Amino acid sequence: MRLTSFTDYGLRMLMRMASEPERAYSSAELAEEFALSRNHLAKIMQRLSRGGLIETRRGGGGGAVLAKPAREIRLGAIVRLLEEGQPLVECFAADGGDCSIDGKCRLKVRLRSAEAAFMTDLDRSTLADIALQPARAA
Repeated sequence: MRLTSFTDYGLRMLMRMASEPERAYSSAELAEEFALSRNHLAKIMQRLSRGGLIETRRGGGGGAVLAKPAREIRLGAIVRLLEEGQPLVECFAADGGDCSIDGKCRLKVRLRSAEAAFMTDLDRSTLADIALQPARAA
């Protein structure tokens, strides 16, 4: 299974935020750290905010913070949110895609089972389990 770069960067952002949950992270700071355009990062932050995983604050001292403790955020929930609208294969799309063997295909059930097992495994871990370790002062 391959995750989109959208999900990859979303996970990285959350791992960074979980490393110091009391701190607000600016979009400029995160964009620079991950060498990502602020526009792309803003789209990821918007999805995370809409999904209730982060809160954003404007003004001085503003930025993004986790909306709840990292130990309460399951990895599967993050991936489901960020991969929303990205079917594993074309025939999993809402409209069924354009498949000439639909109705005769025995692969589809295997792929659904594998995808479910992948998500079940991710649901066993939380964001706290993968949080980056804060840098230590020398």
